[in-house]
Amino acid sequence: MGRKDTVTKNYMKQNTIFADAFNYYIYGGQQRILPGQLQELDTTEIVVPYGADDAGEPEQVYRDVMKSVVAMKDEYAAYLLLGIENQGDVNYAMPVKNWLYDAINYAKQVQKSASSHREAKDSKGHSKGEFLSGFYKEDRLIPVITLVILFSPDKWDGPTSLHEMLSVRDEHILSLVPDYQIHLITPYRLSKDELKKFHSSLREVLTFIKYSKDREKMDEAVRDNFKKLRKEEIDVLNYCANVNLQLPPGEEEVDVCKAWEDMKQEVAKQTDEMRLLKDLKNIIKKFHVTVENAMDILEVPEAKQAELAAKLNSPR
Repeated sequence: MGRKDTVTKNYMKQNTIFADAFNYYIYGGQQRILPGQLQELDTTEIVVPYGADDAGEPEQVYRDVMKSVVAMKDEYAAYLLLGIENQGDVNYAMPVKNWLYDAINYAKQVQKSASSHREAKDSKGHSKGEFLSGFYKEDRLIPVITLVILFSPDKWDGPTSLHEMLSVRDEHILSLVPDYQIHLITPYRLSKDELKKFHSSLREVLTFIKYSKDREKMDEAVRDNFKKLRKEEIDVLNYCANVNLQLPPGEEEVDVCKAWEDMKQEVAKQTDEMRLLKDLKNIIKKFHVTVENAMDILEVPEAKQAELAAKLNSPR
């Protein structure tokens, strides 16, 4: 697992962030799923050849984050299994990947139902079909919803459904092939109004990633909307938005506005230095003078001369 995958997984495992993502996607930002309702689940899914104990070796696949929740609406309870897949780049096979995860989970629910009935020895009064399948008429599955979050400013140009991946376009054939749509959050497509529907630091993280390739819009976004962020968020931004925000020594939070300005100043400083080095090299080559002479010509401050001379004399 790469560092980018690790930091996004650790970030999204936080109940507050996880709940915020699903509240946005399912309920338009309404706080219906509470962090305290979420229960961490094992992310390992075992792929067993269905209905055949000796049909091959089981295989393992791993989700990024998986949690269970009881989402209440009035007096009714909705039991859900929620999974999140973090993507640093577009995955062009995402519909198949997510479909597999969800199908495995539904198969596991059927298997658990069968095991429960065998242990309870409650087959009396049920049909042969119910007994053989292990799934009774009154049994019900818990819905599984998998949400994909793209931690990149780029547009998602991959398929968002299984039908988009198929080689045929015959409507008669497609009507017989069940489609599978992925549920997707991409910073690229989030408007300012949509971003306001997030209530955790996920708003700042997705906003920063969205504008990370546009300095002018980033300046505006950071100045108007940003609050202090913790190390978990800073790690995601540094690895997913290709920046270098620094957490002050001994501090647990960073003022993103100040960190952004400091980073811009450091980039400008490095750019100015690269330009100066280039000018010094050109003068030395054109006029066949020493490093010291070239520095005198460009009036380089004495305090900078030793550092620049070392870089000019470096074999790289």
